[in-house]
Amino acid sequence: MAAPMLVLQANTKRDSGRKAQIGNIAAAKAVSDIIRTTLGPRSMLKMLLDAQGGIVLTNDGNAILREIDVVHPAAKSMIDLSRTQDEEVGDGTTSVIILAGELLHSAEPLLEEKIHPTVIVRGYVKALEEALRVVEEVSFPVDVNNREEMQKLVNSCVGTKYTARFGNLIANLALDAVLTVVKDRGDGTKEIDVKQYAKVEKVPGGRIEDSCVLDGVMFNKDVVVPSRMKRKIENPRILLMDCPLEFKKGESQTNVEMEKEDDFAVLLKVEEEYIEQICDQIASFKPDLVITEKGLSDLAAHFLYKRGISAIRRLRKTDNNRIARACGATIVSRTDEIRESDIGTGAGLFEVRKLGDEYFTFIENCTEPKACSIILRGASKDVLNEIERNLHDALGVARNVVQDPKLVPGGGAVEMAISRAIQRTMHNIDGPEQLAYKAVGTAVEVIPRTLIQNCGANVIRTLTKLRAKHAEGDEACTFGINGLTGVITDMKELGVWEPCAVKTQTLKTAVESACMLLRIDDIVSGLSKNKGQGAPRGGMQQEAEEVDSERALPE
Repeated sequence: MAAPMLVLQANTKRDSGRKAQIGNIAAAKAVSDIIRTTLGPRSMLKMLLDAQGGIVLTNDGNAILREIDVVHPAAKSMIDLSRTQDEEVGDGTTSVIILAGELLHSAEPLLEEKIHPTVIVRGYVKALEEALRVVEEVSFPVDVNNREEMQKLVNSCVGTKYTARFGNLIANLALDAVLTVVKDRGDGTKEIDVKQYAKVEKVPGGRIEDSCVLDGVMFNKDVVVPSRMKRKIENPRILLMDCPLEFKKGESQTNVEMEKEDDFAVLLKVEEEYIEQICDQIASFKPDLVITEKGLSDLAAHFLYKRGISAIRRLRKTDNNRIARACGATIVSRTDEIRESDIGTGAGLFEVRKLGDEYFTFIENCTEPKACSIILRGASKDVLNEIERNLHDALGVARNVVQDPKLVPGGGAVEMAISRAIQRTMHNIDGPEQLAYKAVGTAVEVIPRTLIQNCGANVIRTLTKLRAKHAEGDEACTFGINGLTGVITDMKELGVWEPCAVKTQTLKTAVESACMLLRIDDIVSGLSKNKGQGAPRGGMQQEAEEVDSERALPE
């Protein structure tokens, strides 16, 4: 009998077949159990300590999983889901992890029954199609201009967060910011780039109620010469630049040969004349404020001050883009290319104010600001960080509704409607796929079940009542769980709604990730990163120096 051939390195760990699948399911379930208690208005907070000793106190699913360091590859994949959901729609990060974990958990008994993972995946995909159809059926349009309805919607998202105690504050901030940056593309679609054009500025101190959305922008800079340049200008003409207003230095090494002592004075004179020339070019357009992303020399500051122009230097590119969009200016790259149309005249006030220990520049009272700054005030940095996380979710919800103005009932009502539809249609599916199809119907009930658990109600009794209520007919599809009391309530009366986009994205992401993890049947860990740097010790036995890895596998 031939000796066994070692293909993988001796220190390589390999799990294959059923063991790999069960391991993936256990890891995914462990991740979902971590944040299960953070769902709903009665959610618990998690306190996380990072490597530097900093504390993160939050119940935001994405923020929690971002701080956790995991080893298992399936757990890492689950954490990526949360990040994807956060980037895509900004809300539903906890729901997607809980749902994906429950879908995988529901697949475990099917795997034990020797049903092939591909068959389970087919059943899951068919159930996803049915679920999306149900979501489309129960959704209804909303008027984006109805402030009261929009407030209720954003509050149903923020109601589960720390900032729920401050009433409509966060909802108003989110709505004001989104409606400020919304831009019609002209083809019926809207561009809402909250990340780029709605900047959150956290200023410790003051009360949370002092937070506001500016009709313009704010940034942490002062003028170049505070003692001389104007720090308050009404209806300013603003010029934005991304070139240095100083004498150009040599790239690497500059050699200058001077024969007599006057030559050095000539050099300085040339430099001064160049600076004066660019300042004259700027001054010819009569701007009140010049902002550049690069450096601005003392000499240039002197010439600009003499001409009554205030200047700010070394501003971030993103801040410069926001100012351009807020006041209607165009960023110029060279002083000899400035035109009258590049000057921004849309701002009503430029002012430098002191908040706390630092100076901030405000460009506000803009006529049509398509960019804004959201100022958050609070007692400490921890509070401000948590408010910012909550605001991020609220901005995501407001953006989704403005882009796709459709709502579905919250409080687990949609999940129960999906469960009922799957139970009703499962007899149309033949063979073992029916079991997987039915398992999705049971798994989606995890959302109302978790809401009941988190507010301390009787899980079995309440969930059975909710099932019975939904069985009465399609009119009962808006009944869900009141997350504060654990009682079955009509979500229409309670005013708890979710954007249709968030719900469909949650279902798609959860089912697709569960399908992906179920199709893994081999996990190989401990592979060498230094390939081609000498043979591994006790590793692959090879007769020749170079052996094709595919040929080395046993037949």
